[in-house]
Amino acid sequence: MSVKSAERVLRVFELLSQYQDGLTIKEISEKLSFPQSSTSGLIGTLYKEGYLSLDSFNQYKLGPKLIQIGSAALESLDFSKQALPYLKKLMEDVQETVFMALLSEKDLVYVAKIDNNRSIRTTAQPGSHKPLYCTGLGKAFLAFMNEQQKNQILDSTELLPITSHTITDRLELEQQLEIFKQLGHSIDDEENEEGLFCMAAPVYGADNSIQAAISVAGPKERMIKQRNAIVEKLLLTSKEVSASIGYKVGQGQP
Repeated sequence: MSVKSAERVLRVFELLSQYQDGLTIKEISEKLSFPQSSTSGLIGTLYKEGYLSLDSFNQYKLGPKLIQIGSAALESLDFSKQALPYLKKLMEDVQETVFMALLSEKDLVYVAKIDNNRSIRTTAQPGSHKPLYCTGLGKAFLAFMNEQQKNQILDSTELLPITSHTITDRLELEQQLEIFKQLGHSIDDEENEEGLFCMAAPVYGADNSIQAAISVAGPKERMIKQRNAIVEKLLLTSKEVSASIGYKVGQGQP
């Protein structure tokens, strides 16, 4: 048996997820065909409890409490455990270090690292955070997430030089991201660590949005020599991991 008030809360969340600039109470009631009086009370309660936020134009948006809940739900899926067999197979195929990362606000957080016996030393370890703009995994998120989210992140990110190869010009970075979208994968050419070359690909979930990213990293000279073979294996693995968490082939990409 469904509960009407609970259903209305869910419809509000679903509606506002499609209008990231927010909606007024009147707009919400009209779009959902709810009485404006009861909508006002419902929205007021959700706002008071932190599930909605309110801007200066009296438009309501999804609130900070939902971020916490969403993050917990994401973690409960345990992407790294689900992806582990595929990541191990990728490492064995390419004989280089393989990583997996999730998005944490405007940074990436590493959740898996599969070392090869000839792995090079790197500061990237499970649990550590890195900027998006100068890492292969991070640039996969920027290239394949929606435009609004990408712009919000870049607007609040200072593009600092991590190495002499780091791209610090936003226009140049955005042009590069467009190329990556066409390629289907991103590249970090010694932009975060000297000598390290990385290629990364997006992992999509059931909602057709990027949920994670996986990468292959190693010494630049060695990576370049087998670049085409690595890209082929990387993209195949990203598709397999995506399918394992609910993405259906043929849905298309964002």
